[in-house]
Amino acid sequence: MSIFKGSGVAVVTPMTDTGEVDYEQFAKLLEFQIANGTDAIIVCGTTGESSTLTHEEHLDVIRYCVKTVAGRIPVVAGTGSNCTETAIYLSREAESAGADGLLLVSPYYNKATQNGLYAHFKSIADSVKLPIILYNVPSRTGCNILPETILRLCEDVENIVGVKEAGGNISQIAHLAAISKGKVDIYSGNDDHIVPLLSLGGKGVISVLANVAPRQTHEICQKFFDGDWAGSCKEQLDAMEMCEALFCEVNPIPVKKALEMMGLINGALRMPLSRMEPAHAERLEKAMKAYGLL
Repeated sequence: MSIFKGSGVAVVTPMTDTGEVDYEQFAKLLEFQIANGTDAIIVCGTTGESSTLTHEEHLDVIRYCVKTVAGRIPVVAGTGSNCTETAIYLSREAESAGADGLLLVSPYYNKATQNGLYAHFKSIADSVKLPIILYNVPSRTGCNILPETILRLCEDVENIVGVKEAGGNISQIAHLAAISKGKVDIYSGNDDHIVPLLSLGGKGVISVLANVAPRQTHEICQKFFDGDWAGSCKEQLDAMEMCEALFCEVNPIPVKKALEMMGLINGALRMPLSRMEPAHAERLEKAMKAYGLL
């Protein structure tokens, strides 16, 4: 059974101006998401700036998220690392905290062969009982998890159930769907590819857009599942300008700025990320107004 179906938000981690995690803002964001139909919370992923959180902060954010959500929707915790032992530690702690599933990014910087990826993910999965979604994002990691490796892991390891595909290669995703024949839960990692991926049998999206437009992102998925394919397609196309604006600088710079414009957070980031350039902020504001967010 899938961990979730529909729109899972890759939620940001709000920060204070002095760099601490702002749990008051985080609680407001989680309630905003649940009230507006988000189907799952994905915490401490790329959008959550997990790469700049200490291990203690990382686990504290997961624990706080699980406690605040309180079982109302699934919480999937990002616990991947380029160090297998670190990923095992974070995954075990997230399981103890009550997470419903794990998101494991492929090893970054040091990379790995396909056999190395298999051994890495299997070692982590064998250390926990939670269902696991792999995270393929070659543009950030320099490492592509091939469809055959994903299928092998899902077939051989009971609790590896799916993949977040953020490679942007529709042909590769279609190949995975063809060879897996439903054995792999496939989630879009790109907001501009939700409907194309759903049309290949995908289960939903792990979304940046959902931070600012949770209801709309949920509806893209739900209309498709309900058989309103034309309505789903229209929702996807209506969101395209917004999706593009959210990636006019590296994620999560634009989405934090957008949430700041909406009055939900103060928009602070951790270095090396920096505040959005004025010209890009103007583009973002224009897109938000056109999409009805401001």
